[in-house]
Amino acid sequence: QVQLVESGGGLVQPGGSLRLSCELSGSIFNLIAMAWYRQAPGKEREYVAKIFTQGGGIGYADSVRGRFTISRDNAKNTVYLQMNSLKPEDTAVYYCNAAGYLDNRASSRQDYWGQGTQVTVSS
Repeated sequence: QVQLVESGGGLVQPGGSLRLSCELSGSIFNLIAMAWYRQAPGKEREYVAKIFTQGGGIGYADSVRGRFTISRDNAKNTVYLQMNSLKPEDTAVYYCNAAGYLDNRASSRQDYWGQGTQVTVSS
């Protein structure tokens, strides 16, 4: 059974930093990428950053590029999101996502989500 467990959220002042962690347990036949999304109150969930397992390609939303850094520790099956220069508009529940295939079939594509961790940026 695949599980994603996030940690590292909390309350921080504007301009501060936080590092989120997401540990993947269980196995995915072909893990394609891990990503972070966030959802602010009254808004839809939005993409934040993604890291591909093959080739190590990385992408960021425009709103966080230059401030956030996604990284992965393969030995620990953990993905991180280092968040610097935080702004009040970064306040949201942050969710970890893992995308992959359960077998060789294209139809076996599966997305997994963590339970979320709250990040609040406020003075």
